[in-house]
Amino acid sequence: MSDSLVVDLARLQFATTTLFHFVFVPLTLGLGPIVAIFATLAYRTRLPAWERLSRMFGGILLINFAMGVVTGLVQEFQFGMNWSGFSAFVGGVFGAPLVMEGLLAFFLESTFLGLWAFGRDRLPRGLHLACLWLFVIGTWLSAFFILVANTWMQDPVAYELDASGSAQLTDVWALVLRPFVLAAWVHALLAGLITASIVVFGIAAWHLGRRQHVETMQRAWRTGLIIGITAGVLQGGIGDWLGVIVTDRQPMKLAAAEAIWQDTGPCAGFSVFAIPDMNERRNLVNVQIPCVLSLLATNSLDGSLQGMDSLQAAAEEAHGPGDYTPNVWIQYWAWRGMMGFGLLGVAWMALAAWRTRRGRLPDGRRFWRISTWIIPLPFIGSLLGWVVTENGRQPWVVTGLLKTQDAASHLSMGLLLTSLVTFVVMYSAFAVVEFRLIRRYAMAGPPRLDTAPRQEHDDHLVLL
Repeated sequence: MSDSLVVDLARLQFATTTLFHFVFVPLTLGLGPIVAIFATLAYRTRLPAWERLSRMFGGILLINFAMGVVTGLVQEFQFGMNWSGFSAFVGGVFGAPLVMEGLLAFFLESTFLGLWAFGRDRLPRGLHLACLWLFVIGTWLSAFFILVANTWMQDPVAYELDASGSAQLTDVWALVLRPFVLAAWVHALLAGLITASIVVFGIAAWHLGRRQHVETMQRAWRTGLIIGITAGVLQGGIGDWLGVIVTDRQPMKLAAAEAIWQDTGPCAGFSVFAIPDMNERRNLVNVQIPCVLSLLATNSLDGSLQGMDSLQAAAEEAHGPGDYTPNVWIQYWAWRGMMGFGLLGVAWMALAAWRTRRGRLPDGRRFWRISTWIIPLPFIGSLLGWVVTENGRQPWVVTGLLKTQDAASHLSMGLLLTSLVTFVVMYSAFAVVEFRLIRRYAMAGPPRLDTAPRQEHDDHLVLL
């Protein structure tokens, strides 16, 4: 019982630090290219409005990136502290992608973000802009290499076990160039663009609802709409591609996400609402839309899916007695929350685009308030998506090779409780600092330039 509690505490601590760190990841991935677009438009048009937007949202980007770096370092320390068994097992595989992430991607993004932040008015304008785009490339490469490592944990390939039982990489290209990696990477990038576009959209809505910085914030509003709606539409196709891969490579994860206990026949229904009973291994209630799941998971109405009962039996036969079913309640509702919060944010942006189709700012405080209130939605959706990814492979930390209970360090419960409380207090303080700093930047609006014209107060939207 004590060992089980120690593992649960280690998991809770890692989940806490990881989820808090992951709050900053999608915003950095998406806000970087948006700020670069603002800066590029300022470079090409020399309009002060674009320069003001690049400086305003660039300040938010700098705050977010700095907090992401700090929380990411704390997260990595836990591999050696709480998960020494995992570190020893995967070191021969993770060495390659994490070295590339650290030496190439992180070095690239941090160096050129610093040059962009401190090189204004010191570097030639074209070189200064190039530094920002190189930062964007660095952040996207960093996400790629991290997902190379994470997808290997979900679906290990290109490895062999050495004499000590640790995994060793046999083919780096087979590890890196996989459909699973590419689909997960594009999925993460689009999630970042959706998140950042809603942040830009929501901040612009706050100012436009008060008729502040109208001429400038209209441009941010329209940019957020275009990028967010486009990324949302593309995410639907990429999500379908990733779902087909998960169905093939991680059928238990998909079965738990849909609360499928027995194998389905053709034309499997998509569950809209279910109440799973994990003890009886059945659903007390399950409302479905016929045939939709087969189409989403297999790209065919005739596709059938394996249920958790048959997958559990196959796992017991391959790995011995044990419970190989993840927590179905968490998986089922996190999956729906991920999709629901993301779709809700994009749907409101689509409604906002329709409301502003005639080029005028709508009246009514409720519209502008809701446009600001949707800012948290993509963050919640991204966090729930990470829960789906990690919970769905339990009880494995490396699917089929290393169980979570075997990956944990042998630490005392007192040490884990102390460190958990310390992390919660420290990260709560980080959250307050982050929120107040970004809120201050957002409410202050775009900084005035010496060459900027006086603020306009017209109600007409400026098109890109």
